[in-house]
Amino acid sequence: MGSMRVLFMGTSNFAVPTLRALIASRHEVIGVVTQPDRPSGRGLGLTFSPVKTVALDMGLSIFQPEKVSSPDFVETVRALSPDVIVVAAFGQILSQDLLEIPRYGCLNVHASLLPKYRGAAPVSHALFDGETRTGVTIMLMDAGLDTGPILLQREVEIMPEDNQGTLESRLADLGANLLVEALDRLEEGTITPVPQDDSLATKAPSLKREQCQIDWTKPATRIVNLVRGCTPRPGAYTWWKGKELRVWRCRVCDNTPGASPGEIVSVGKDGIVVASGAGSVLLEEVQPENRKRMTAADFARGQHITPGMHFSSEPG
Repeated sequence: MGSMRVLFMGTSNFAVPTLRALIASRHEVIGVVTQPDRPSGRGLGLTFSPVKTVALDMGLSIFQPEKVSSPDFVETVRALSPDVIVVAAFGQILSQDLLEIPRYGCLNVHASLLPKYRGAAPVSHALFDGETRTGVTIMLMDAGLDTGPILLQREVEIMPEDNQGTLESRLADLGANLLVEALDRLEEGTITPVPQDDSLATKAPSLKREQCQIDWTKPATRIVNLVRGCTPRPGAYTWWKGKELRVWRCRVCDNTPGASPGEIVSVGKDGIVVASGAGSVLLEEVQPENRKRMTAADFARGQHITPGMHFSSEPG
């Protein structure tokens, strides 16, 4: 069997296992396209993407166009003559001109069972919705947003303790292996693209910071799922005495009749029990503004928190 000339496009940590799997495969990675270096941190020094870091370590050719679909870069890609373009958590839309260059097309590693959760944040939205199963899709890209025909899918169970970070990491590893299998079978001609059923499609747009603010009038299950879907990024939060309090870990508690949403029901070694619109939430790990993460029990001791006090759903 031969090997394909693969141009890889990816940026975030989710894309790294796919790049490593391609490097370890029989296929040839002819270049890596990733987002331009961005200012980051207090000193605002330029930070490399996780994909660029791996590509540098492996001595691969790196391209960082501001716009991947600019005419100049399209010509650069054409000159590279890839057999296939592989895209994973890249962060830019590919133009039709780019999509038409490789003879095997452009393959995308997507962290959901398409057509469910089309968009940039499929893992978070699956957790928000309380899904118990999700998976990875390898699809042939078209001009739409995650609308192309499906090549392969694999399903995984979502564990109760999973958050965005842990689930995304598992899906990234699964997607990496599935992508290499898809390339091998494409080359062998043993895979058939299956069109998506658009009537079953749901959306998973990028998260806005304000979406991660806890609304204590919501049911406890919804609040816990919000925290899971926002952890570690961008982070779920509530308000305590006018200051933001990040919530890292929590779980649903038994119902607490008579307490108003946001009211602290009890404080103990396991954490802080807070009433919600239905049921209550045990806060287990939190992070005050400009402080390190700590157990909710330690936070309660330091703040002298007692039952009857309230967390707020907004500052002030």
